[in-house]
Amino acid sequence: MRHLTATICAGHVAGNSKRIPERKMNVFVEWAIWGIVALSLAIGLVSGVFLAFSDFVMPSLLASKPAAGSEAMQVINRKVYASIFIVLLVGMIPVTVAVGGLAYLFLPGPAATWLMAGGALYFVGVFLASMFGNIPMNRRLEAMPQGGSDAQAYWPSYVRGWQIWNHLRTISSFATMGCYVIAAVLLAQGL
Repeated sequence: MRHLTATICAGHVAGNSKRIPERKMNVFVEWAIWGIVALSLAIGLVSGVFLAFSDFVMPSLLASKPAAGSEAMQVINRKVYASIFIVLLVGMIPVTVAVGGLAYLFLPGPAATWLMAGGALYFVGVFLASMFGNIPMNRRLEAMPQGGSDAQAYWPSYVRGWQIWNHLRTISSFATMGCYVIAAVLLAQGL
């Protein structure tokens, strides 16, 4: 950690003409590392929920009768809005964008690149995939009467399309977590 502090303090941070005292930079870097680790864990939880849906929830619902599967998914889509998961999912959007911006402004070296890449992955692969893929499909399913013939007819194509978007969200959130872990390790190593 001392090597990192000395390296950063020996030069200017993102073009600032003022040098940050070593003690303050050490605290900044330590907090940054712990914050990145916490962010990685939160995104890991989001990724785990996406993985569960891709791995066994959606295949199980698809294996059910169409009326039962579509009705269960309609209930899940309503309940998710009152869950801790939605707080993490939505809360990470501004956090990852802010972390990428702060990394660009204040962190030198490859750690900043990994943080910016992680933020971009989450924004595009999780947020935009949700907004333009999964959520419109959920709304269309929700508009159909529970267990009705429309929902049953839509159900197989819903699951196939929904899973494609969800696989993208799973991979993107997992990759985001990986980017942040790499950035934390690089910062801890003074790179």
